[in-house]
Amino acid sequence: MSYTMKQYDMQDDATRRKVFWLLKRLTSYSLWEKKRDAWEVFTKAFENAVKTWPESDPEHMQADDLPRIYDILSLYNKGLPELAKGYRFIWREGQAFELAHTNANVVARYLYTDGNYWDHGSQMAPYPPKVEALNKLMLASKYDGDQAPLEILYLPHTTAYWTGPGNLLNPESYKYGFYELPYPVFPELLPEVPDGSDTIIQSGQTVPADGIWEPVKMEQDKVLGIIPTGEKTVSNNGCFNYFVRETKAPKLTGKYNNATSRYDNISTHWRLLWEDTRYKDGIIPDESEYFLEAKPTVVSPDLTTTPPADVRTGELCPASGLWAAKGYNSPPIQILEGRVMPDLMVRQVGEMRVHFVTWQFVKPV
Repeated sequence: MSYTMKQYDMQDDATRRKVFWLLKRLTSYSLWEKKRDAWEVFTKAFENAVKTWPESDPEHMQADDLPRIYDILSLYNKGLPELAKGYRFIWREGQAFELAHTNANVVARYLYTDGNYWDHGSQMAPYPPKVEALNKLMLASKYDGDQAPLEILYLPHTTAYWTGPGNLLNPESYKYGFYELPYPVFPELLPEVPDGSDTIIQSGQTVPADGIWEPVKMEQDKVLGIIPTGEKTVSNNGCFNYFVRETKAPKLTGKYNNATSRYDNISTHWRLLWEDTRYKDGIIPDESEYFLEAKPTVVSPDLTTTPPADVRTGELCPASGLWAAKGYNSPPIQILEGRVMPDLMVRQVGEMRVHFVTWQFVKPV
């Protein structure tokens, strides 16, 4: 798909609707609940890896990481009930969701520090299969742009997350070195963008309300180019951003300055476009539109694909499908990719006993 400048132009109605919808999605209760649920799955799988993968295994996980991973889950559990009541301070510096987001990034950078795959906090090569299975579970908790509501401290080098809409709308922005985050599926009918309120602040001033804010230019006609006259006009000056109440309105990233070899930060006015009052009545509305699935494409089956290798109880499932316990007369069971392979209850001398078994792939489902 090709993307024209108009599709990235904040004067274009379709672009404005998409950015507005995306920011509401990224700050919704349902999305952060899904982040929390996915992190819990990863936490349990990581703990199982620590307990069952022998230290002699070159892919073994570091037990020292487990307290941080559980702490992140606790932070999600602490923040969700607050968001369910319409409290959004949880995204401020040092609060539950900000800490969870920051620490999750640390876990991601240091998940597997084998020198053949990692260097100075960056992944350098595709992870080995068992590690990659864990990595996929961790990435399931990440949504591109999910930093949208986090507080931006008003410092000389900090600016708003988005000056233009490209990083939100361009599918290429969802692709990283060794993984790709799912591009959101937009509803067929996107809601109109509000006209905006009379609430206007400047960079550095305190944000008076949670919600989506639009950077704007304030202009006024002048007599002889000197004396202001008439009403001020307000026009768009960049991409919408989401701000939490009582934070400081940030600057925007300006043009690249060759003299300083950096981008200039520019002050702007911000107009409240939409105040976020969701969940303050104690009700979580239907937010299923934020998680629509793309229509499946018909792909011819690849009959040459090699089935996944056998795995043992306690290892991670390498492929979703039906799996059968080798050497036991028990029906196959469906297991999802990334889940821990189960044990098997077998009757012996009248009692049901737990057996660690080898699982063989039967067929995809």
